[in-house]
Amino acid sequence: MAEQRAGWTAPDQADFLAMAEAARAALPDAFRAAAAAVALRVEDFPSEDMLDDLGIDDPFELTGLYDGVPLIEKSAFDQPDRPDTIWLFRRPILEEWLDRGNVALGELITHVYVHELAHHLGWSDDDIAVVDRWWE
Repeated sequence: MAEQRAGWTAPDQADFLAMAEAARAALPDAFRAAAAAVALRVEDFPSEDMLDDLGIDDPFELTGLYDGVPLIEKSAFDQPDRPDTIWLFRRPILEEWLDRGNVALGELITHVYVHELAHHLGWSDDDIAVVDRWWE
């Protein structure tokens, strides 16, 4: 459900998921299949377990998280205990978007999504820059 604030409605989890799925669909062909194999979840905040595992106290400090085994570390003999997942955290992303004030929300969601996908694909910062020209 979308939140109401000062005359505008914040996008809800379904809206965020749609924007993240659009970011995935816009990836270059070479990466789209690998990205499609990663589950995509949107929650308002990271769980306490996630924060504890990362040593983070403030849930607003975490906008996204990749949970899985990067492709460059996978083996055909691995028996995964859960699917590789990219988590996007709606409230921290909204907070960053409001604080920045100079970027479209869809662009910020794309940036967080691509950064987390980079963990799955084993990309360097230079590899990320090919897909996400964030600084331009």
